[in-house]
Amino acid sequence: MPGLTIGDTIPNLELDSTHGKIRIHDFVGDAYVIIFSHPADFTPVCTTEMAAMAGYAKEFEKRGVKLLGISCDDVASHKEWIKDIEAYKPGTKLTYPILADPDRSAIKQLNMVDPDEKDAKGVNLPSRTLHIVGPDKKVKLSFLYPACTGRNMDEVLRAVDSLLTAAKHKGKVATPANWKPGERAVIGPSVSDEEARKLFPDGFETADLPSKKGYLRFTKV
Repeated sequence: MPGLTIGDTIPNLELDSTHGKIRIHDFVGDAYVIIFSHPADFTPVCTTEMAAMAGYAKEFEKRGVKLLGISCDDVASHKEWIKDIEAYKPGTKLTYPILADPDRSAIKQLNMVDPDEKDAKGVNLPSRTLHIVGPDKKVKLSFLYPACTGRNMDEVLRAVDSLLTAAKHKGKVATPANWKPGERAVIGPSVSDEEARKLFPDGFETADLPSKKGYLRFTKV
């Protein structure tokens, strides 16, 4: 199994989906895409996650971010499962495509295999993996959860906002612990104070630390 991780190019797989054939690089286009895996259709945690992601779809759309699910069953199974997902969370419509991977070959190439969880036949199940892929088709951020732990969509959205903020400022800023949109970001250590004054006309605040190194600088973004 390849060690697909941050900075790697996402494999340009072509797979069946609930929206027809999809080639991943074409789907990404010039956008950011969240690709997320599920162990199987008609399973409890996956159903809650799919419904939660559908509930957040408009928030991701506002940010120009596309959603792409993948589960190790065929398209016919996915379409029946969607009925359960939408019924579980009334008023929710699942509008994003779900890729099919019945032979579980795609999850191996996408580094989405759980080494500990197996089905009744002893075949490895997918982990709850989520890759955020940039317009350059490279992985920008990954979450990796075991099958027993459902994902937090608030954190996925927060991570997207952080990535978009850093990209907007061309890597000159980063977001500190527990950052949320509207809060101050930190200026990267490669940016001198002189450059920071030009980049951030509203100024910045340097934390007064015992080392007196002046590396922790906060600014509005």
